[in-house]
Amino acid sequence: MTWLTHEFAEMEAPGTRLAALWERPGILGIPGAHNGMAAMLAKKAGYEALYLSGAAVTASMGLPDLGVLTLDELGFFTRMVYRASGLPVIVDADTGYGEILNVMRAVRELEEAGAAAIQIEDQVMPKKCGHLNDKRLVSAEEMAAKVSAAAKARTTLRILARTDSIASEGIEAGIRRAKLYLEAGADAIFPEALTSEEMFRTFADAIDAPLLANMTEFGRTPFFTLDQFASFGFDMVIWPASALRVSAKAMEDLYATIKRDGGASAMLDRMQTRAELYETIGYHDFEALDASIAESSVPGPIAGEAAGGAGE
Repeated sequence: MTWLTHEFAEMEAPGTRLAALWERPGILGIPGAHNGMAAMLAKKAGYEALYLSGAAVTASMGLPDLGVLTLDELGFFTRMVYRASGLPVIVDADTGYGEILNVMRAVRELEEAGAAAIQIEDQVMPKKCGHLNDKRLVSAEEMAAKVSAAAKARTTLRILARTDSIASEGIEAGIRRAKLYLEAGADAIFPEALTSEEMFRTFADAIDAPLLANMTEFGRTPFFTLDQFASFGFDMVIWPASALRVSAKAMEDLYATIKRDGGASAMLDRMQTRAELYETIGYHDFEALDASIAESSVPGPIAGEAAGGAGE
């Protein structure tokens, strides 16, 4: 199946599919996918939903996660990830790209791009990564007004309200904010940067709504497994930038190898072969849509290369 054919149009709306996933028994693991290839590989691994991280997208563009990503750019990446996978995508929309009217436009633009849900956080622009220090917050009422505006603008898209308040205001304040955001129309809550099992359990005991946990690396949250988060009372877990971090490290190693050796042959066993690439992206499925294109055959191995080698 490719997004060029009618199967996409016949699928249930992404927001409806996502809600069904988080409402069923058990916990939903949602990996980050910062581009189309990552989305395809996550789907191939068996995941049923994806997370599009603003931090991962901006890093892939060579930019910091400080609210510099534009709505048009985020819409482009949203379309890319959704079209590549067909899976429901939770899209990190930072602070909603402005005030009430801006939030409503962000909802319409991202839902039309294929988003199943958008995440809005209660920081002041320029926002910071949720695991960094000295985050500045808007008032709970201002954030609730944004959530209410988002609810007015959406059709089937779900609204995930993130609160960054716990680090500075305490968990009880975070719980009060979460309840206000739910009253304003949020469908799920994302308490950011919790630092202990006790905090996760306390939050889950207080909030009667789907809850999302962020298992980012190198942050304030200790490493917990999917099953542990389920036992804490959470319904979803994201690994927002893990794929970006692993792929960036692999590229760093590749470039160092080429610089050292004058070639990449030492890295062949760590490469996706041409055949594997074509299978992942459905190369022949696209060819089959146009009878004028002869089906391509993968070149045989060159001496020193694995079968289906990566040479172009």
